[in-house]
Amino acid sequence: MRILAAIPHYYSTAGRSSPDGRNHGSVGPHSGARVAALSACIASLHQLYGPAQYVIDQATRVALPANTRTVGQVDVIVCTSGENHLLERLGMPAGSYQHRASGCSPPLLGFECHAVLREHLGDYDYYAYLEDDLISRDPWLFVKLVWFAAQLGNEVLLQPNRYEVSPQLGLVHKAYIDGDLHADVTAPFQDVSAMPVAIGNLLGTSVTFNRAKNPHAGCFFLNATQMQTWSARDHFLDRDTSFIGPLESAATQGIMRTFRVYKTAPESAGFLEIEHAGTSFLDNLRRRGDVARSSNAGPPDQSSRVSR
Repeated sequence: MRILAAIPHYYSTAGRSSPDGRNHGSVGPHSGARVAALSACIASLHQLYGPAQYVIDQATRVALPANTRTVGQVDVIVCTSGENHLLERLGMPAGSYQHRASGCSPPLLGFECHAVLREHLGDYDYYAYLEDDLISRDPWLFVKLVWFAAQLGNEVLLQPNRYEVSPQLGLVHKAYIDGDLHADVTAPFQDVSAMPVAIGNLLGTSVTFNRAKNPHAGCFFLNATQMQTWSARDHFLDRDTSFIGPLESAATQGIMRTFRVYKTAPESAGFLEIEHAGTSFLDNLRRRGDVARSSNAGPPDQSSRVSR
């Protein structure tokens, strides 16, 4: 499998807020956390999906190839605006990523990534977009995406659930941070009543996939057919930022307008997930104390069945 990942990256050590008026952890004099996050973002793509994976045969002391059914070629392109970036501090080996410098407005860097992905149509099997603080931990992420599209077609897209973890193991050990939005927030872009639920049986476990009332995950992973479909739409690269803000629009609005987007239901949220570096959402949760007891509410009645 050949994978191309485009990452928008912005950091200002001098500014007080992000260019769109909000602080996304991308400003201020203390940039160490963002350096670590971006390094982990890039490294995880190579570590999980790249070819240099081995098992050490202790009898012969020889390293033999591992995960040969799931690994492939990984290319990463980091898009920046002006001098506001931390790439010189990453210290990663040559070839870990390519740098695409631009003069675009920083809030629109995500759309610059879209252009990069379109430039490489036909060269890759999967086209990925990730914000620079997302870390993949699932070596079978692409296997699951291939399986899901094979069951329901390339008109559907399965988005990961984004989460944070607590290093102190406090009241909340792990929190998925993109819960449902109010219906009118996504209504201009999608109709969640169309095929609202799909159910799959895998490894003896039933997994429920719901039309995503909040399809945002700060990332997306499109196969070659899906990338071709999206890039041919009139709204591709229209730079419309009307879904919450520029960052959310770049990550989510285009795919929401093009595909039926699903996420796994909370009871199986970990089926497809991606880590958000840091604990910014967890910290807010702890301050509010809004931790509800689990619900036993079942899925809606209308559903479609995904085969094994």
